[in-house]
Amino acid sequence: MTTKADIIDRVSDKANITKAMAARTFEAIVETVTESLRTGESVSLTGLGTFSTKKRGARDARNPRTGDAVKVDASVAARFAVSSTLKKALND
Repeated sequence: MTTKADIIDRVSDKANITKAMAARTFEAIVETVTESLRTGESVSLTGLGTFSTKKRGARDARNPRTGDAVKVDASVAARFAVSSTLKKALND
């Protein structure tokens, strides 16, 4: 599995910048994507994919262990759709 630290190391090497600069850049990208999703915007990164949100309504569920009914609150979930460019790169 590739971790955040691994990505920062690779970006630092490929972009020939310090790890601190790569870490700040990574954090800024994550923060910007999060802010956009929070406001309901989707985020399209050409060659990578599109982040979007989906609203999930409140529902009743069951605890599988006890069988008791449980109320699940409405929520917003993040979604990611892979771009055709990335999909093709993975399957070549």
